[in-house]
Amino acid sequence: MTDTRNDLSRLSINQETIKQWSLPELAEGCAKAGIGKVGLWRAPVQEYGVERTARLLADSGLSVTSLCRGGFLTATDPAERARALDDNRAALDEAAGLSTDTLVLVSGGLPAGSKDLYGARERIADALGELAPYAAERGVRLAIEPLHPMFASDRCVVSTLSQALDIAERFPADRVGVVVDTYHLWWDDQAPDRIARAGAAGRIHSFQLADWITPLPAGVLVGRGQLGDGCVDFRAFRTAVEATGFDGPVEVEIFNEDLWARDGSEVLAEVAARYLEHAC
Repeated sequence: MTDTRNDLSRLSINQETIKQWSLPELAEGCAKAGIGKVGLWRAPVQEYGVERTARLLADSGLSVTSLCRGGFLTATDPAERARALDDNRAALDEAAGLSTDTLVLVSGGLPAGSKDLYGARERIADALGELAPYAAERGVRLAIEPLHPMFASDRCVVSTLSQALDIAERFPADRVGVVVDTYHLWWDDQAPDRIARAGAAGRIHSFQLADWITPLPAGVLVGRGQLGDGCVDFRAFRTAVEATGFDGPVEVEIFNEDLWARDGSEVLAEVAARYLEHAC
């Protein structure tokens, strides 16, 4: 068995983990630290420019493991649905321009006034039926990310890997898969079995790490914890994921205002150290 205790080769730093850094600072910092992979978010990439971002990362020797985010596909209004599909096509174009093969999807919450979770999930599947061929033409996979149930009403009606797989399995595995994110799945006792199901079909398209800490802040979106600060068993998740044959990037994606208030180089060094300590 390969000793991974000092191996950062699979570590990817999601841009939001060190949000205080500009794209050039992220590229320079990761290159200096010997970290060769990053996950990106659309807004800062659009601000900097997709082609300019691609050149910057290539010149720095960095590869892009994922782009976040597409999705928000649950609208019932035809005009709103059309806008969402257009935005996702733009996201796929951006992903292709960044040479990443994975667009992460946050599927969307319930439309205003609706309580129909099943119908919302079916609209996601219908939308993916339109987007999957477009994605395939660009060499990009659609990765459905289940979010913790506390986000089901307003952000993501897909709360478990089972729900994500029930949608993804309607499409070829090289077009639609899932994200295994420890922050969103740590609580689910069915997650190991569903990870095995996803991995057996080649549908684990992204593996992301963040810890669960309590009490949650008032803005729960920024409640993710530094690795080792909470209750997630990262080694158990990594063991389950890798038992399926997955050997792709391990992306650390943390939204945390305390981390954003600190020196970026210090945060990067701490993330790398915590990754080796808790996830390897």
